[in-house]
Amino acid sequence: MNKVLVLHGPNLNLLGTREPEIYGHTTLDNINNMLKEQAEKAHIGIDFFQTNHEGIIVDRIQQSAGYDYIILNAAAFTHYSVAIRDAIAGVAVPVIEVHLSNIHKREEFRHNSVIAPVAEGQISGLGVGSYQAALYYIITKLNGVVNNEK
Repeated sequence: MNKVLVLHGPNLNLLGTREPEIYGHTTLDNINNMLKEQAEKAHIGIDFFQTNHEGIIVDRIQQSAGYDYIILNAAAFTHYSVAIRDAIAGVAVPVIEVHLSNIHKREEFRHNSVIAPVAEGQISGLGVGSYQAALYYIITKLNGVVNNEK
């Protein structure tokens, strides 16, 4: 069975109450449950992990052998964590970078992602749909639908 690891970065445990005008009212548990349901329908295994600590994200990426993809919302670490960027570059598991808000429409310092150059793709600005679109892409890719493989 194919497997996906979803990594949530700092402050995402506060979703639903933290700056709802930017991030909405959906909680992290709601997002995980939506993704779990989507993965189950596609017969894909899925695991979730959230931490507020950069080094723990690095550890999880380094321990990702056995997963087919990682969906990563590195949150604030997106903009400056060379350690996370290097961990992604150092493993064979492809990463889809996601953001709930459109980082390109926000403060200038949020426009740059040090992760994007080593990620297979980036999806931002669709709220919960960013995660769902990432998983949809992964499902179609694993089924050979993307890139005219079928």
